[in-house]
Amino acid sequence: MSQAEAARRTPRPLWSLGLLRSEIAMTFRRWRTLALLAVLAGVPVLVGIAVRIETGDGGPGGGGDGGAGGPAFLSQVTHNGLFLVFTSLAVTLPFFLPMSVGVIAGDSLAGEAHGGTLRYLLVAPAGRTRLLLVKYATTLTFCLVGTLVVALSALATGALLFPLGEVTLLSGTSVSFGEGLLRALAIAVAVALSLTGLAAVGLFVSTLTTSGIAAMATTVGLLITVQILDTIPQLDALQPYLFPHYWLSFADLLRDPVYWDQLQKNFGLQALYALVFGSAAWARFTTRDITA
Repeated sequence: MSQAEAARRTPRPLWSLGLLRSEIAMTFRRWRTLALLAVLAGVPVLVGIAVRIETGDGGPGGGGDGGAGGPAFLSQVTHNGLFLVFTSLAVTLPFFLPMSVGVIAGDSLAGEAHGGTLRYLLVAPAGRTRLLLVKYATTLTFCLVGTLVVALSALATGALLFPLGEVTLLSGTSVSFGEGLLRALAIAVAVALSLTGLAAVGLFVSTLTTSGIAAMATTVGLLITVQILDTIPQLDALQPYLFPHYWLSFADLLRDPVYWDQLQKNFGLQALYALVFGSAAWARFTTRDITA
């Protein structure tokens, strides 16, 4: 047996750090990705300036419950800039963050097919299962990076516009600023994990078409549709099974003791969506006739 034949028969590993590094680098070099991150970074700045303007002239922003439509900790921003992190994550989670993830996930495979590079990736050392895993891992990396961009932008803006100090939790307990930072990091990770189900849905959609724009539009459209369904009272029996239903459960990390019930339901639901739609994406992609 020749060396070339032996190399062809040797099973390739399902994971490759080199391929993952290359995919992550390529994704974060794209102007579209940088534009999405810029928008995410700009939202906390706009929220912070809006709160500062509202309260700078003696407006009502320093008290109350933060408004019926706002997060429960919005009223705390003027007292402690760290709360801008929590507020910004609550503002971006319903639309901006998931929309960005939907764009990245939807374009992951369909964009390669549309650009004519998918076939060459499969002929080269990749392989379908490994390429699918790398694409999903890259999307999850964007979930974490996007969330951290929001958090860091909010932290910097909050430090510039508002005082920093001890953090009064939603349960009324005061903790040190250092512990508050740790809770902010935990919340950022929780928000990133909340997007894993959507990332799997977007990846599955991306296996169904060769048009990146169609895959992105379909994923974002599904996101909007599911969120609308999650607000209809008549569908309350269905809503606990919709992937965005427990997204705002991260606020329970700002309690002492932490309320884990909703958080566990959220992470379990995201894992279920990742398993179901990840398996569907694998089944579709490994049997698909790749012509582009």
